[in-house]
Amino acid sequence: MMNKNNLSNIDGAEISWFAPLCNGDDDFLGNRNPLYKSSWENTSSIVKTADKLGFKNVLCPSSYQVGQDPLSFVSGMASLTENINFLVAIRCGELHPPMLARTIASLDHMLKGRLTINIISSNLPGMDLSSKERYARSREVIQILKQSWTQDQIKFEGKYYQLDLPSRPVKPYQQNGGPLLYFGGYSPDGVDLCAEFCDVYLMWPETVSKLKGLMDTMSLKAANYNRTVKFGLRVHVIVRETEQEAREYADLLISKLDLEKGTDIRNRAQDSASLGVSRQSKLREESDEKYYVEPNLWTGIGLARSGCGAAIVGNPDQVVAKIERYIEMGINSFIFSGYPHEKECKIFARLVLPRLKTSLSSRSIWTSSKFRA
Repeated sequence: MMNKNNLSNIDGAEISWFAPLCNGDDDFLGNRNPLYKSSWENTSSIVKTADKLGFKNVLCPSSYQVGQDPLSFVSGMASLTENINFLVAIRCGELHPPMLARTIASLDHMLKGRLTINIISSNLPGMDLSSKERYARSREVIQILKQSWTQDQIKFEGKYYQLDLPSRPVKPYQQNGGPLLYFGGYSPDGVDLCAEFCDVYLMWPETVSKLKGLMDTMSLKAANYNRTVKFGLRVHVIVRETEQEAREYADLLISKLDLEKGTDIRNRAQDSASLGVSRQSKLREESDEKYYVEPNLWTGIGLARSGCGAAIVGNPDQVVAKIERYIEMGINSFIFSGYPHEKECKIFARLVLPRLKTSLSSRSIWTSSKFRA
């Protein structure tokens, strides 16, 4: 049992939840219970719950095959939430950049600055560009967005876009550079893109040593541009009053999984062949017979989903200790999720969230004196 009076030493972390827009919510992994199907009703309820419980941000992912549109979803949530920020996944190339800048600016005003952007460079539906080409396109999109938000005129000559037009229609609510840019990617081109232009490098779960290696590489790259990049972690979580209960629930989640069906679910995603997904598969291969790759890090979730494929599993003390270890490494933004998402959101908020010192807003973490570049 946790001691509710024993607050952790975490200072100003961004503790976020996940909006399963991509039909990824279940009671049993791979089960596809219609009760948890991705819908406006289900997903909006999860986000409103996270807002009321004190989570600081919510990731709204993008997937063409199975997903709701994140931009449309967030616009609908603007007037239904009060405090929570929205981390909206943007697939570079989907919208003409000036129109994307206008859309983002409109959302930013609707949310009164409660907006952050997750830059995605994976292939668009029906297209097949190389990794290098996709990141080159994303580089142009980001530069145009930044010009739109900070300059009076958009002047850009690139391979994909050539523009010369006024930027006044696309000025965001956040006048100090526009919404923060979060980025996740593992290829050399992706790492370089983040190092030069983005604010927060989002990682998927790895062993502590591998996370440290990723962070060191990014920090060195960013230093080449005279910048610093902050770090975030996207990871699932299963917390219960006792470690045994948490591990039993993890086993229960995959108890109805057909492994062939799980493979089909993983391969369906647009980014199923990415380097990041392959690293998650490698992590699972390195785990023990119960899918634990290091204490309290369980890779079984990756059997039935693409992308983030591991969970912190344990009692409240163990989960807090794991988060504190990540904080000590320099990770200050966390995007958690669990199955089913609304139930696990409430459990995490009850058992763990009161023990974590959180920031007032997403931007306050990265602009405070302690974390300022």
